[in-house]
Amino acid sequence: MFWHHAIEAVGAGLGTVLGNLQVIIVGLVAWLLLGERPSRATMLALPIVLVGVVLISGVVGAGAYGSNPQLGVILGLLTAVCYAAYLLTIRRGGRDGRRPAGPVAIATGMVVICSFVIGRVVGDLDLTPGPPSIFWLVMLGVTSQSAGYLLISVSLPRLPAIITSVILLCQPVMSMGLAMVLLGETPSSTQLLGVAFVVGGITAATIPVARMRDGLQRLRSPSAA
Repeated sequence: MFWHHAIEAVGAGLGTVLGNLQVIIVGLVAWLLLGERPSRATMLALPIVLVGVVLISGVVGAGAYGSNPQLGVILGLLTAVCYAAYLLTIRRGGRDGRRPAGPVAIATGMVVICSFVIGRVVGDLDLTPGPPSIFWLVMLGVTSQSAGYLLISVSLPRLPAIITSVILLCQPVMSMGLAMVLLGETPSSTQLLGVAFVVGGITAATIPVARMRDGLQRLRSPSAA
């Protein structure tokens, strides 16, 4: 729900980029709750990412895209917190590889309940959408919401964490490009620079060359199959 409101405030592309700050948040949560000290690369990348967030917010420069970029950044950061919690929960709840649909089904059921309750309280729940809206919502539910998250729940327990981070980084880059091409979104040059800072910082924090090489070797080894 934070993500959907972030899209309204700052656009689909920038909202998705902000949501993928979950990579940094997962590292910080692991430090605070699990005692896993972040790597030096993560600590160095954090200020770079924060600079990118400020640039996306439109505080610096002129002509920022979005009806309310500052609010969009706040909602995007809250999205990242929830996204990180989801991935950590799915990783723990999806350890039984024989039943990958179970955790996704439970999570989806909770989405139905929470969306209905919060939507009624806030007053933004539309119970009578038109046929075009229903069609696109069904497409969303069948593709990314069901098949996409099912694939994520299947892959997370089976892949090295570094490979997972690399794959998930494709999402903000592709979303940014598709939003500009399909939706006509036009972020300012300053906001695009912020996107480069955010994606670059996340990449630097999660893809050390040596770990990436080791992860690829594990995937190619016979035992990984």
